[in-house]
Amino acid sequence: MKAVEMETVRVWEEKVTIPTYRVGKPNKNPMFLEKRVYQGSSGKVYPYPVIEKIYDEKVDQEYQAVYLENEYLKIMILPELGGRVQRAYDKTNGYDFVYYNHVIKPALVGLLGPWISGGIEFNWPQHHRPTTYMPVDYMLTENEDGSRSVLVNDTDRMYGTKGIAKFTLYPGKAYLEITGQLYNRTNMPQTFLWWANPAVPVNDYTKSVFPPDVHAVMDHGKRDVSRFPIATGVYYKHDYSEGVDISRYKNLPVPTSYMAEKSDFNFVGGYDYHVGAGVLHVADHHISPGKKQWTWGCGDFGKCWDKNLTDEDGPYIELMTGVFTDNQPDFTWLKPFEEKVFKQYFMPYKAVGDVKNATIDAAVNFTVSGKEAEIIVYATSPRKEAEILVSRGKETIFRESADLDPVRVYQKTVELDGGREQEYTLTVRSGEGRELVSFTPLEPEIPELPKPAEAAPLPEDIATVEELYLTGQHIEQYRHATYLPDPYYLEGLKRDPGDIRVNTAYGSLLLSRGLFGESETYFRRAVKRATWKNPNPYDSEAYYKLGLSLFYQQKYEKAYDAFYKATWSSEQQEMSFYYLAAIACGGGAYEEALYLIDRGLVKNWHNVKARGIKAAILRKMGREEEVKRWIEESLKIDPFDYVSRWEKLSWLRGETRDAESRTLALCMRDSAEAYLRLAKDYAECGFYPEAGKVLAACPSKAALNEYYKGYYMRKSGKTAEEVKEQYLLAERQDSYCCFPNTPEDIAVLTDCAETLPEASYARYYLGNLYYDKRQYEKAADCWEKSVKADDSFPTAFRNLSLAYYNHLNRKAEAKEVMEKAFGLDTTDARVFFELDQLYKKFKVPAKERLANYEKYLETALERDDAFIEYVTLQNLTGNYGKAYELLLSRKLHPWEGGEGKAAAQYIAALTELAKEKMREGDCRTAKRLLSEALVYPENLGEGKIEGSKDNNIYYYLGLAEEALGEKTTVREHFLRASVGSDAVAGMMYYNDQPADMLLYQGLSRYKLDDLKGGNRMMYKLIDFGEQHLRDQVKIEYFAVSLPDLMIYEEDFTLKNRAHCNYVMGLGNLGLGKKKEAAAFFEETLRIDPFHLNCRILLGEIRAE
Repeated sequence: MKAVEMETVRVWEEKVTIPTYRVGKPNKNPMFLEKRVYQGSSGKVYPYPVIEKIYDEKVDQEYQAVYLENEYLKIMILPELGGRVQRAYDKTNGYDFVYYNHVIKPALVGLLGPWISGGIEFNWPQHHRPTTYMPVDYMLTENEDGSRSVLVNDTDRMYGTKGIAKFTLYPGKAYLEITGQLYNRTNMPQTFLWWANPAVPVNDYTKSVFPPDVHAVMDHGKRDVSRFPIATGVYYKHDYSEGVDISRYKNLPVPTSYMAEKSDFNFVGGYDYHVGAGVLHVADHHISPGKKQWTWGCGDFGKCWDKNLTDEDGPYIELMTGVFTDNQPDFTWLKPFEEKVFKQYFMPYKAVGDVKNATIDAAVNFTVSGKEAEIIVYATSPRKEAEILVSRGKETIFRESADLDPVRVYQKTVELDGGREQEYTLTVRSGEGRELVSFTPLEPEIPELPKPAEAAPLPEDIATVEELYLTGQHIEQYRHATYLPDPYYLEGLKRDPGDIRVNTAYGSLLLSRGLFGESETYFRRAVKRATWKNPNPYDSEAYYKLGLSLFYQQKYEKAYDAFYKATWSSEQQEMSFYYLAAIACGGGAYEEALYLIDRGLVKNWHNVKARGIKAAILRKMGREEEVKRWIEESLKIDPFDYVSRWEKLSWLRGETRDAESRTLALCMRDSAEAYLRLAKDYAECGFYPEAGKVLAACPSKAALNEYYKGYYMRKSGKTAEEVKEQYLLAERQDSYCCFPNTPEDIAVLTDCAETLPEASYARYYLGNLYYDKRQYEKAADCWEKSVKADDSFPTAFRNLSLAYYNHLNRKAEAKEVMEKAFGLDTTDARVFFELDQLYKKFKVPAKERLANYEKYLETALERDDAFIEYVTLQNLTGNYGKAYELLLSRKLHPWEGGEGKAAAQYIAALTELAKEKMREGDCRTAKRLLSEALVYPENLGEGKIEGSKDNNIYYYLGLAEEALGEKTTVREHFLRASVGSDAVAGMMYYNDQPADMLLYQGLSRYKLDDLKGGNRMMYKLIDFGEQHLRDQVKIEYFAVSLPDLMIYEEDFTLKNRAHCNYVMGLGNLGLGKKKEAAAFFEETLRIDPFHLNCRILLGEIRAE
């Protein structure tokens, strides 16, 4: 029987054809998105390129799929799309227990652009994962217990952390086990979050099943709180005050995220009452506290996004499960060389409905009503003579044996003795007596609603140095998009220049930015304070970081001393012994290196980098048998340890070696980046010849790799002429998407620049790196030298524009070099759009900007954002009919969080066309145009957000009907135009009610003879403008989504001043004070000449 079970799991690869909407090429321009807000944290993308183009044509595309299958489940994984679970199918009832999208239909939702719905996506080290739409390494394994596994592996280019997800099916088990193995292969602490993201199909019968102790849920960043499951207040700007069950998809009309505040249960799930089936996630809540639901909402807005992401598979929600995280953003530290391993389980279930408790063995519902209890039990594997018990204290009330399995669900109503439901416990045991699951109804309580999180105070408002340090750490840890840790650390050092923690933290920040010499100063200050009373500090982190600073400066003897001193305290031994071994290897002292690497491995047996280098040391020492055993052990810990796999080739011969070479090449996917990472591991320990051989074996050419070849040649003792020739070869390589960002890159590119005074590309790449590290003057200096050496490369000019405008206050020069960049390549749509945005900041008249669009229309129309700007310019210049025609001519693909731009132009064009018709006396055509403006055409790619009142449209509809004498509906339209929020919104977010709506609310109230109500609206506008005119404005601390890929700094204080003048103008206009209104509108247009509504209203005043 056991042998049969061992054969019931299959794993295999298969080519599959999936209808796919293609995406554009990654953009060649580096994207330095320093203040982009994405999912509540930094939307930084460098060194990754961005894809901004989605095509509308569907093609059949072939993918290499990997399957796992046992008697109950069939799982499909797509390594080419981030290693996601594409399909999870329950064979027993034909139910896809995660949302199965039959097409690959990307939308601009991901950090880098394309993202697809459906299946299970794995978001780490941030959300949505950078490589969600990219290939990952993978392999298949057959395990001794009869299970089969698929492993996917990925190393994050941004921060260097490495993650493996291992998918396993077991014989006779109706669950998918996922083992996460996260490893920080860098020498600095990094942060991460892990949210597995299963999509779940939804309809009017579905419910999110959160544990029974979840009474409160929180928004991103814990900035807002709601009761759960019955919401009783305003959440996501929607009023649930009548008491609404927000666990039901049908009750959520707006895009909504919520995350459980806390729970002591290990499960979360979703259930479809119509189908009688659902999905559960089970993981230990001590390490997997995150339980989240996200929906686009069931309103027009959500339905539009559903269409953007699928053809026919309908709506879904995301039931996300966080490991080492309970919120987004909620990042956890991963220390240097640290590994974190965890397991989580996804399983289908049947009939149980609103699960009260679940384990990987079983799920139960236990509902007590008076003297009866309904019991439902689902088991994930066959259980002969399982025991179902209901007990009251020590007394057994009910006991029955039953055979359970994933097909047969146990259901029964049993008699109770009365009393309180909390006195009863349901327990399910296996035939052998092991508890599978149990549940006792919880004691009723009045839950205390948690308070929302508070924004970080300004540094000068923080009382203590410790709190300044902790705030700086928090900003780093949570990868905050718009706050920097620097002011907090510097304020701390201002108050106490010798503080150990702050000096170490600030030195670490400088070290991560490539300022090795500068960081040394702060580490030495920390060491000085730490050794104030004795030479042996309690914690030697400052010594370790000092060692790193010196190591990167290639001061190896001093680094050796610092690292050795760091080993005197336990916390720093693993990393310090590794670098001591690296320095010893560089000097050829392999016996010493082996001793040191072993000392470090005592602290962390799973330090994969140390294990790989130990293999190289053993090979150098000729200990072949020992190294063979060592490598096999290492590959059990991490089968994607490429140093160990490369070392394995050193003793293999013939067909065996060829097979291992193929395995290695398959895993590395011919990726130049993977080969370079492997070479760097060797070079870090002074094994430069080995590093050179690795790069020589790489089948694909990449510019950065060629520079490293030259650098390793120098380090290996090659002649100056040979090194120079190699650097010249590197300079001739294609620069496409070559974006260096690691500390090691600095030495390599600097060496090339010093070797070749004429090198332009090395300096361009180095400038990219420095700009990413916030070293703006250094970056500009590199780019200036690059364009001086070669004035034909447009991207270097374009990058200079960013530095000049955003950081060096050389704005006129920024315009000149951006014009030069576009002049060198007039087919670059990205640079065209950026240049136009710069013209906007320089207040180049709309007609001139429009003429530029007309001149380069083919280039401009490659991008949706440029197309919308083109439409906006048509509206600004009064070409409303052309704007309207353009908007109907193109399918648009908005970024998530960036909706509203096309719709705003659509409404503006139709409204102004209608007003023109009204002035001509053709009010029937005006009515038709205004009615059309109430519904967004599907091609705009965005639906109307619930709560949009369209006050302006209904007001003008009322005027048109008034002119037509249609008295039956005119009042109705003025009534509709008069309702809405009376709060005046700022100018930051698209889904805030526009301030204009208060004007039309007020004007409509005048039409309804409500003079006081109308006046109240107008004075609210004026009061808001007067109160906020002098505000200093910046992006709010808890901003969740500002996805625009804008590269030029925005002056939000100036924008606010324009907005306040505008709303004061609105108020005065409504009160009939047209002269005062015109003055405010003129001031608005002086600040922002492209304020469309302001220009329209001022034009109307002047036309009278």
